Amino acid sequence: MPAPSTPGTGQAPQVPVRRRTRKLKVGDVSVGGDAPISVQTMTTTKTADVDATLQQIAEVTAAGCDIIRVAVPTNDDAAALPAIAAKSPVPVIADIHFQPRYVFAALEAGCAAVRVNPGNIKRFDDRVGEIASAALAAGVPIRIGVNAGSLDKRLLAKHGGPTPAALVESALWEASLFEEHGFRDVKIAVKHHDPLTMVAANRLLAERCDYPLHLGVTEAGPAFQGSIKSATAFSILLGEGIGDTIRVSLSAPPVEQVKAGCQILSSLNLRPRKLEIVSCPGCGRLQVDLHKLTGQVEAAFDGFPHPLRIAVMGCVVNGPGEAKEADIGVSCGNGKGQIFHKGHVIKTVPESKIVEALLDEAQSLVETDVPREDTQ
Repeated sequence: MPAPSTPGTGQAPQVPVRRRTRKLKVGDVSVGGDAPISVQTMTTTKTADVDATLQQIAEVTAAGCDIIRVAVPTNDDAAALPAIAAKSPVPVIADIHFQPRYVFAALEAGCAAVRVNPGNIKRFDDRVGEIASAALAAGVPIRIGVNAGSLDKRLLAKHGGPTPAALVESALWEASLFEEHGFRDVKIAVKHHDPLTMVAANRLLAERCDYPLHLGVTEAGPAFQGSIKSATAFSILLGEGIGDTIRVSLSAPPVEQVKAGCQILSSLNLRPRKLEIVSCPGCGRLQVDLHKLTGQVEAAFDGFPHPLRIAVMGCVVNGPGEAKEADIGVSCGNGKGQIFHKGHVIKTVPESKIVEALLDEAQSLVETDVPREDTQ
C-alpha cells in the first residue's frame, strides 16, 4: 500500500535522511548504512529450554521480528545455543553478562552476534583482545550495551550520575578497546529509562562516531506506559535520522514488543504498512458501542496479510467524508452500518453484520482490486 500523501500536496511525506554509519551483517540481516531499520526483541524463556525458546522465536518472527536476543547466564544456556542458532528463522544474538567464557561459547555455537556489557563482565579489559580475535575469525559483530545500572563508578563520580555524557563516554571507551585490536564491527546501545536522557545520549553519540546505533528505552514499564515512552524517544531520534535497529522494552510478552516496534516504524513510514485500523474516538453522537465494535474488527482482522486501511466510524459526521483515504470502512447509526470504499457508500447492513461485511469486502478488494457491486 503506498505511503499516505501529505494533505494538500498529493506527495508522500519525506522520510528523514538517515545518519551515515558503517553497515554490519547480523546473520542475513544488515544493520546500519542504507539497510532498513530492524526490529528486535528478547526471549523470556529459559534459553536452556530449546523447544520453548524456539517456539517463542517463531511467534515473534511471525509478528515481524528481524533479530532475536537470548540470555546466556548459565552453562546450560550456553550449551543450548548451537541448536537454537541452527534452527532459528531469524539471526540470534547471545546476551552475555558477567562471564567472558560465554562469549566464546556463543561464537562457537554459530550465533549471529554477541551483546556484551563491559561494565558487568569480570576481567573484561584483559580479555578484549581474545574476544576481538575470536569475533573477527567468526565474522560476528559485537554489540556494546551501556545503561545506567552498569556504569563504571569512576564515570558516575566524574559526571555526577548516569548522565548522557557518562553513557556516551562509557560506550566510546569500550568501543575504543576493540578498535585497539583492529575490530570495528561494533554496534552500540546507550539506554536509559528516561526518554529524554536516552534521546540526549544518542544524539551525542551520533555526533561522535559512525557506529550503527541500537535504540531502546530500557525498563520502559508496562505495555501502555512503555509503548508511549518508547514511541516518544524513537520518533524524535528516527525523525532526525538517528537509529539503525530498535527494541521496545515492555513488561509484556515479546510478541507485543515486536508489534509495538513494527507499528512505530510503520507510523513513521520507515517500514511498509500492514493492515491499519482508523477509528474515531467517540462522542455523544454515537448510536453504537464504538469501542466494542472497533475491538471486534481488530480481532477479526488479526493476522490479515494485506496492507489495507480500514475505518470504523461512529456516526455520519465521522463517516466516509473524513475517512475517504481508507480502503474500506463503516459509518454507524440507527442500528445499521454504511459500508464504504474510498469514501463512497456501497451498501448498508444491519449492525450485527458489520464485521462480517467488512471482512467480505476486504477479501473481495484484495482478490479483484475493486469492491463488489451492492447486492441489496
